[in-house]
Amino acid sequence: MTAIEENQSFEGEPTAETKLLLTLMAAGATDRAIARELGISERTVHRRIARLQVLLGAHSRFQLGFQVRARHWL
Repeated sequence: MTAIEENQSFEGEPTAETKLLLTLMAAGATDRAIARELGISERTVHRRIARLQVLLGAHSRFQLGFQVRARHWL
């Protein structure tokens, strides 16, 4: 188990909002469009994506998508 896995919990994930964010990403929506759809700032979109990348051990958005699919989150 990596330090990231030891310090991060999957408990409660994916939430309904996380699923919506991931669905919008998978559909090719821009960060601006995602922010508008979720009613949050673009900065918050970036932070949430970064948190998911750390949580799933992904170094890129592509890897994040792969991890999300492998875990059947979408």
